[in-house]
Amino acid sequence: MKIALDAMGGDLGPQVLIDGALLALEQEDLRITLVGDENILTSQLEMISGRQQRLLDKIDVVHAPTVVGMDENPVDAIRKKRDSSIMVAFDLVKSGTVTAVVSAGNSGATLAAGVRKLGRLKNVARPGLATVFPTLKGPVVMMDIGANVECRPVHLYQFAVMASGVSTLYNVKKPRVGLLTIGEETGKGNSLIKEAYSLLDRSRLNFIGNVEGRDVFKGDVDVIVCDGFVGNICLKISEGLAEAAMKMLRDEILKSTLAKVGYLLARPAFKKFAKKVDYAEYGGAPLLGINGIGIVCHGKSSSLAIKNAIIGAVDMERRKLNDVIERDLGEGLADG
Repeated sequence: MKIALDAMGGDLGPQVLIDGALLALEQEDLRITLVGDENILTSQLEMISGRQQRLLDKIDVVHAPTVVGMDENPVDAIRKKRDSSIMVAFDLVKSGTVTAVVSAGNSGATLAAGVRKLGRLKNVARPGLATVFPTLKGPVVMMDIGANVECRPVHLYQFAVMASGVSTLYNVKKPRVGLLTIGEETGKGNSLIKEAYSLLDRSRLNFIGNVEGRDVFKGDVDVIVCDGFVGNICLKISEGLAEAAMKMLRDEILKSTLAKVGYLLARPAFKKFAKKVDYAEYGGAPLLGINGIGIVCHGKSSSLAIKNAIIGAVDMERRKLNDVIERDLGEGLADG
């Protein structure tokens, strides 16, 4: 299997992305194509030594002279920068040279490039982004998390189908789907939520009804559906809360000798907790609904996050996730 990595995207520079690619190559039998400025990437690869040097035979470089900046308008950027690393990466998927694209660059541009180059899956009105949160009982998939700020009820229904497909990657047999709103009772929420509830309720999905924000991390639901405006706020609050909680805990531990001793005794538990809430463990956000595979990573992704994103793309292809999505959307609603 071949994966294209947008090696110029992200905030931390190409070396972190290359390190992530090397970690993935140590774990999986695949080839990785680095897309970006050939001179920069070649010089970075030449600095690799030791046992990782043997992995260089599994890395290709494809030149792309320009980059879409994080602050650029996505649609304008892909229209003007057809030779950018993200556009060239999706060109490689379109031509069949690679199977998937992983990028830590401009998420809007990644979405726009994926749709423009590959088109949408059958019966998908709007592609979107999903993410995975850790919960008390297992991972929960949330969609959409920012790609579609304004949605119609049918979009939320399609998000539920697509996100349920992702949930099966975590070996969930019949994902429980919840609709995120301001109350658990039927009828809570705005007109979008009420109409989406009706669609989900008569679908073939395992729809359990409305869920509130406080339910996200309980683990009583496997898929949470919302529009991209709400989903992005949930995502950013969750990231900020995890970082703040770890910092507050660290500050309290440093205040007393007894707390420091307690930390030393409980260090294994703290490490497990930190790993559980670390977004890097889940890699990136699957770009669902395009006629191909794309993973959008956080701009500040570590090499571990990039590695896990690449492994996630491999898993999506092996499990034929897009075929599952097309099949489930093709079945339509329960009453036709």
